[in-house]
Amino acid sequence: MQIKNNNFPLISVVMTAYNSEKYISDTIESILNQTYKNFEFIIIDDASIDNTWKIISKYAKKDIRIRAFQNKSNQKVSYSSNKGIKKSRGKYIARIDSDDWAYPYRLKLQYDFMEKHPEVGISGGIMEICDEKLQPVVLRKYSLTDYELRKSIFYYSPFSHPLIIIRKSILMKTKLYDEQYFPAEDYELYFKIGLLSKFANLDKILLKYRVINNSLTTGLTKKMELETIKIRRKYIRNKIYHTNLFIVIYNLVEYLSIFLIPTKLKLWIYFIIRNDKLSRI
Repeated sequence: MQIKNNNFPLISVVMTAYNSEKYISDTIESILNQTYKNFEFIIIDDASIDNTWKIISKYAKKDIRIRAFQNKSNQKVSYSSNKGIKKSRGKYIARIDSDDWAYPYRLKLQYDFMEKHPEVGISGGIMEICDEKLQPVVLRKYSLTDYELRKSIFYYSPFSHPLIIIRKSILMKTKLYDEQYFPAEDYELYFKIGLLSKFANLDKILLKYRVINNSLTTGLTKKMELETIKIRRKYIRNKIYHTNLFIVIYNLVEYLSIFLIPTKLKLWIYFIIRNDKLSRI
């Protein structure tokens, strides 16, 4: 039975996928099973060479809310994300990665929050960091208020990218993801959005984030760090953000650490500092 959809969905969920056959069904079903129903689900397959496109096509035939597109060649995440956003029709853009899982209430809570806070251009929430079987290991919390998020943005990302929701009217003014900052293009986008609107996060667990050993983030850590420092330098003099001498020194030390401290050790330290044990919530 084919599920019908409103011609004017209020939320456009955008997901890119590349060789995601192992987990993408879990992700797709987590979106299709949302309690909030007025959405479209835009999926961009980035020229996968496994069965990813076949799986996507199967779901698209069953549910008209899915709008699936396939790149002729591999174009990477930034290009595919921008392609999906340009094809969207919703008032809001919600993101998810092709190996994660959204709680059924995610879109409902985020939609209600954004409707009640028109000054907010982007918001996220709490995620559970899980193993490959989606068993929770720890929690990743983020600051909640605009003031706190602007203070923390020069130390770490203020949002979990696969669970953000963005007001499309704001997003289009930013000219979307800048491909030159790959693989930290989402971090640079947050700075641009912050120039136009306020930040916020919900104090709710919205997503299970699956950690895969050979994932993109794990494999490109050093390049991501270098791009992150470059992005911070671009915005550090902007008065709209809360910067000071300590932030300048901190980022200088972090830059030097890229070359002096082994990546695995830094990842372990970051994991300990940024995550909470499940028993604490």
